[in-house]
Amino acid sequence: MGLLLLMFVSGTETRRLVGREDRRQVAWLASVGTVVPFVITLLLVPIFPIHQLAGSAGQRTALVLVLSIAVAVTSIPVISRIFRDLGIMHTRFARLVLGVAVIEDIALWAVLAIATALAKSAVVPKTEILIRISITLAYFAVGLTVAPRLLRLLSRARWNLLATASPLAYLVAVMFAFCGSAALLHVNLVFAAFLAGYGIACDSESFAPGIGSLSRFSFAFFIPLYFLIVGFRLNLGRDYSFTMLAIFLIVACGIKLFSVGLGARMAGFRGLDVLNLAIATNARGGPGIVLASVAYDAGIVNAQVFTTLVVVAILTSQAAGAWLELVLRKGWPLLTPLPVPAPVPAASEPDTDLQVA
Repeated sequence: MGLLLLMFVSGTETRRLVGREDRRQVAWLASVGTVVPFVITLLLVPIFPIHQLAGSAGQRTALVLVLSIAVAVTSIPVISRIFRDLGIMHTRFARLVLGVAVIEDIALWAVLAIATALAKSAVVPKTEILIRISITLAYFAVGLTVAPRLLRLLSRARWNLLATASPLAYLVAVMFAFCGSAALLHVNLVFAAFLAGYGIACDSESFAPGIGSLSRFSFAFFIPLYFLIVGFRLNLGRDYSFTMLAIFLIVACGIKLFSVGLGARMAGFRGLDVLNLAIATNARGGPGIVLASVAYDAGIVNAQVFTTLVVVAILTSQAAGAWLELVLRKGWPLLTPLPVPAPVPAASEPDTDLQVA
């Protein structure tokens, strides 16, 4: 329940954060800052003996995809909470970072869905695996396009008494309906909960109080229990490798910072703006931990990689929050203010005497 509610709440925030402002900058940051690290990792990882990192599934392709996602992912819930705590949620900087995280999450969750389907190839015939991957992609496509429109019609239907009498119960029912359909289609429930939140937020004005209540209760009870269980599964004495952690932390952060910095420069940002955007989008937070949990449960990664991914997610989130707090304390700008257009001079009144003359 904690994991499903975390993904559901993330989906509702994703839908609300998609806007038309700063589309060019978000496009550059998301395309370069996500595609470049993903592709670089995709090309570099197979060179190394990564069979030692594989889990019980022994699926090399799925392992490569998971490691590529781990390098490219950005956290929406954690970075949103950091922005709220620092009082900068209303700024253009927050809008840009969260806009990039929205696009990243949608794309990378789709890739992770493919990886989890591939992880079953050892026990499921290859033909069926191809069918499951196709079903998963189709499920994502419907969840991003058709489902939001259907949910809008359903929520406003006169006969839908649940939506009007108890919006909170209706939100939970929609999440369970998505998860039930995903279970029937052999799609991972994590992605179903995310798509349910994304779809229900299409009518965010009607369900804003319910979404707020569900989010507060989830973050107060179920989601902390989920992270608590993740912590119990960590065995830093047996499943911890400082060398692996150091290598992955340096390489992953280096690739991500370079890629986002390159995208920021191509979007027109310079100086401290580039560094702020790169460090903020380097926070892996909740999605990084969810990635580690899903990949470990699917047998894609072993216990050492699971521990490494969780610790990296925590460290990068802490680093992002500490850096942004330092920037604000020093009085440095998060982004250089946009130039104010010069006022257009008012047309002068014609000289009456000159006209008469």
